[in-house]
Amino acid sequence: MTTPSQTPNSAGPRLFALLAVLAAASGAAALIYEIVWFQILELSIGSSAVSLAVILATFMGGTCLGALLLPRFISPRYNTLRTYAWIELGIGIFGMLAWFLIPLAGSVYTAWGGFGFSGFLLRGLVAAICLLPPTMLMGATLPALSRTEISSSISRIGGFYAANIAGAVFGCLLSGFYLLREFDVMVASFVAASINAAVALAAFAMSRSISSPVPLLSSGREEASSEISEENAAVYVAIALSGFCALASEAIWTRTLGLLFGASVYTLSIIVAVFLIGLGIGSGLGSLLCRVIVRPARVLGYCQLLAACGIAWTAVNVAGSLPYWPIDPSIATNSWFSLQLDLDRALWALLPPTILWGASFPLALAAAAPAKDPARLWARVYTANTLGAIAGALAASLLLIGWAGSQHAQQLLIAMSTLGALVLIIPRGLKRSAAGILAVLLCGILVYAVPPIPDVLVAHGRYAPSWNGKGDIIYSREGMNASVAVSSFPGGALTFHVAGKIQASNVPRDMRLQRMLGHLTTLAALHPRSVLVIGCGAGITAGAVSIDPEVERETIVEIEPLVPEAASLHFSKENFDVVHSSKVQIRIDDGRHYLLTSNEKFDAITADPLDPWVKGAASLYTLEFFEAARKHLNPGGVITMYIQLFETNDDAVRSAVSTFFEVFPEGTVWGNTVEGKGHDMVLLGTAGPLRINLDEMEKRWNPVALSFAAVGINSPMDLLATYAGRGSDLMEWRKGAALNRDRNLRMQYLAGMGLDLDESAAIYERMLVYRRFPEDLFEGTPERLQELRSAMMR
Repeated sequence: MTTPSQTPNSAGPRLFALLAVLAAASGAAALIYEIVWFQILELSIGSSAVSLAVILATFMGGTCLGALLLPRFISPRYNTLRTYAWIELGIGIFGMLAWFLIPLAGSVYTAWGGFGFSGFLLRGLVAAICLLPPTMLMGATLPALSRTEISSSISRIGGFYAANIAGAVFGCLLSGFYLLREFDVMVASFVAASINAAVALAAFAMSRSISSPVPLLSSGREEASSEISEENAAVYVAIALSGFCALASEAIWTRTLGLLFGASVYTLSIIVAVFLIGLGIGSGLGSLLCRVIVRPARVLGYCQLLAACGIAWTAVNVAGSLPYWPIDPSIATNSWFSLQLDLDRALWALLPPTILWGASFPLALAAAAPAKDPARLWARVYTANTLGAIAGALAASLLLIGWAGSQHAQQLLIAMSTLGALVLIIPRGLKRSAAGILAVLLCGILVYAVPPIPDVLVAHGRYAPSWNGKGDIIYSREGMNASVAVSSFPGGALTFHVAGKIQASNVPRDMRLQRMLGHLTTLAALHPRSVLVIGCGAGITAGAVSIDPEVERETIVEIEPLVPEAASLHFSKENFDVVHSSKVQIRIDDGRHYLLTSNEKFDAITADPLDPWVKGAASLYTLEFFEAARKHLNPGGVITMYIQLFETNDDAVRSAVSTFFEVFPEGTVWGNTVEGKGHDMVLLGTAGPLRINLDEMEKRWNPVALSFAAVGINSPMDLLATYAGRGSDLMEWRKGAALNRDRNLRMQYLAGMGLDLDESAAIYERMLVYRRFPEDLFEGTPERLQELRSAMMR
């Protein structure tokens, strides 16, 4: 009989290598699909932690279900490779259908609304309809491969798992750095489907040479299909805890490293790729160990204990070491240098625990009760591991980070990993074994070693080494969707930080922009009775909106609950205590999701999203979003949008402006300058032709005069002199700009290559060359128009 730890001689290494290549290709296609589907679904059901948790749970749940169902419904007597080929073909078909199905299901979801418990259920239903069919097929691929005649050892099955993860690494980098950067989700889906088709054709061809019934795993005793021994139950508990710790840690560390590296699409792709690299290396090493070890359950237990050490290693590095490395990203002359640095730091921090988690899976296969059908063995272990992973991902993203904080969450994970070790390494009946006592003592030491997330990292992110000790951080908390901080500096300066980046402050240049964004919104609208503010920040823009006497109702949509709290505590003077205004209603939601699921129309909409290079922020700059905003405007309504010129590049700015003008062709640009040089801008669009009457503007000025005067804007002329151009004048400057659409989110890929740059003055100067005085935009006496013309020239 062949035991799970023995190596079969029934098939040569060449055939194994060919099947490993198929497993790798299948893994690459799966990761491309995962990234594409997540991106498309986020646009419809939102990018909040709740929405992402629903998508992730559905995706992983589908693969788990597929692994369970294949051995129950597909007999091992069927030609295994032919079965595998049909599965791959089905994945490719569903992969292309998803391109049409997800937007359709998303439109049904947005039409029905999506708030409260009913909205949560709708999110789950949409995700299930779109993701379950293809993910169930994905989950069935490796169980099918495990039935091939060369898979009659755990080592070979583990080798397929390692190859599959290696392919996933390639798919992650291919999609993140090339396919979605250069093309769009449709092209990426087509590439993935083509890979599935190629794998299916190769499997069909190989099925002719592997057509005999599968030699089944055996341990010399018949399998009790309905019973699992106590010893093997411990294996399933341990591998479930391993999955819980792995995915919970990934959620925590992605958040923390996102602060440190800057959460662009590129750095997040690096983090995911490094995590997968560690799992792949570990699964390969674990598969080799299965050839020689005699007691795999005991080795699996010690692996969990080492994984607890690995969690502590990463926790200490990401919170206590890496933020203080003397690194200044701004000196990089090329963004690729920064990405190389991020890759090196991610490898250093993440490899130890991920290698151990990767090794745990083949060890669990070897330690679990041997089965006649290797697919059933795979399904059991994979199900336990995946269910644990789903629980870990949901617990970390929805509860642990926001409620307990990253430090205590990681301490809990160390304890859980140690528990996974204890259920395996303590001999039956001995509750106080020496190994158990030593493991508990080690756990205590590791828990004590985990440092808190430093406030300077929460506040300043990738620039933490440069800002360390330069100010007092008076507020710092980790929320469900983002981390928030407030810093105080000598002279009374306050800065407001979200996701490791200064998003607002009370310094003159920022106050000028924030007040301008709010007041321009209400002054340009015909009758601004109802105003939607997307993004609360320090509340200064929302506060400027609220003091206009014509505004009767203001809705502030903010994705992170901590943001209004911090704004109220520390910026109430600058924001006119907007959080407590009787006019104001605060909705905790993704701004895009709120707009798409609301039937309400507004007289004005203003949006101040996160930096355009932050993953997901570009969804508030797409052509489809602007079209939705236009539909939610009443006649005479306006929309204003903040445009960042620093920490970005010319291509990203031109993309944002050009996309806006596609929907609002008569839109205008208004500049915020510092010492005569461009710093950032405001786009203003209208549901119809924009006309600004200088006399009417003068009448509406008094209620906001003091607010404007505080930032150096003393008259309507000062405000209108910031005019920097409009769509028709900027045609030459916009030529060749990439439109930012839902299917490509082009802007985040463009801006992600410029987050170390400060070309704001040069970008603004190049745009200003095309500015012309708009004779048909302003109305007033010849004297007033001449005064305005002179002010613009100055």
